[in-house]
Amino acid sequence: MFTTDQFRVFTGAPSERLLSRPRRLLQEGRAAEAETAYQSLTSTHPELRQAWIEYFELLRQARRHDAALALAERAAEHLGDDALPAALRGAALVELGRFREGLAALDDAARRDPDLGMVWHEAGYAAWRLGELSRALMALDRAFALEPHGGTLHLRGKVLRQAGRYLAAEVSFEGAAQAAEFAVQREAAEREVRVTRRYAAFPGSRPDTLPPLRRWFADTGAVPLTGHQGEPADERAMASAIAVLARDLDWRFSVLVALDAWEGWYDLARALGVPVAAKLPADPKAIPLVASRQLTGRPSETDIPATLQRGARVVLRQDATHPPADLIGHLTTTPPRAIDPAFAVEAAQHPEGRLHNRVLA
Repeated sequence: MFTTDQFRVFTGAPSERLLSRPRRLLQEGRAAEAETAYQSLTSTHPELRQAWIEYFELLRQARRHDAALALAERAAEHLGDDALPAALRGAALVELGRFREGLAALDDAARRDPDLGMVWHEAGYAAWRLGELSRALMALDRAFALEPHGGTLHLRGKVLRQAGRYLAAEVSFEGAAQAAEFAVQREAAEREVRVTRRYAAFPGSRPDTLPPLRRWFADTGAVPLTGHQGEPADERAMASAIAVLARDLDWRFSVLVALDAWEGWYDLARALGVPVAAKLPADPKAIPLVASRQLTGRPSETDIPATLQRGARVVLRQDATHPPADLIGHLTTTPPRAIDPAFAVEAAQHPEGRLHNRVLA
């Protein structure tokens, strides 16, 4: 399925003019008003197949999959034996985790109209979710042959990456970026290129075979301090690892900004040879190390930019639901690990990592 941001708001075609209002509302972030406009449009112009597709995608992006399934049933009432309602039903069932039912509905849609590219795109997505990667690639290749589209290239890249075919995945994402008509499409594809290049740091491995902290690095670009088997590192050991990493990479911070009152930060500051402060310095030439044991959402934390231009941010216990820090100790969702200094150095120097081109000295 292709998201609404992939359709132009203003166009000369009569059917496209009807769609311009809900598209504009959605692009302005007015989702509730856009939904009302799509509801009206599918009632007054039920023959407008694109309206059903875009309304369905609105519900899908909002994770309202039961409502999306109900919309597919309503489309069937208006469009009869058309392949589109069956395709929408299959896509909704897949999102609800009913993969086999969803694939059966998509197979039914393909029998009704084997030349409808969207059916094969959704079948590829369903097979990918099931882990049937060869089937997913065959379906996506057919979808692209019927209707060349950047969205299909984007999904194909994800399938290839999951199969461990990182170079082919990168080529597919780059194709999606080049085919993009809108900034949001291009930025999404370029982000996936960077993720794929980080996964390529582990040749011969598929993403699902990597340890959690290495997947975290690949997905976010954050540098994990731990990851080895052995005695799990405590907070003081992780703080000491930061000092060793800074020495090995010749990082020279000017201040340690402590977002909590842990005494270990003072030991780390002495090892780094810098003072301790409670907030970011006003000096634009400062190179701060912003440190916290775990993010809690306190005001002192939200005042820190998500991405620093100078310096780095370290969190000893990273919650996967928070934006990633530049350096992390343990993921709170996985068992603690021992210090992994060799990989920390490698990750910190990776050209697609969070610290690449950061001013750290």
